[in-house]
Amino acid sequence: MKCPRCGSEMYVDSHRKYDLHMCYDCGYIEGRSLGDGETAGDHRLTNFERIRSMNQNEAIAFIASGMKVDAGIVSSWLSRSFS
Repeated sequence: MKCPRCGSEMYVDSHRKYDLHMCYDCGYIEGRSLGDGETAGDHRLTNFERIRSMNQNEAIAFIASGMKVDAGIVSSWLSRSFS
């Protein structure tokens, strides 16, 4: 079964009372509306695409807050990675 939101293959989630098809790429779950005027052609950004669109300070704040790590540690890690 293809995902109506992004078109990739959907997988069966059997960890619930009844099986649902879900898309691991965009997070769509069978039976939920696409919402917010989305159509099958719309594409939601993945976390990787979202981080790539940020500048370095925004990316540091996003990673540090999400992982609950000091921003200085993330900053030093990024500066060593791209030097």
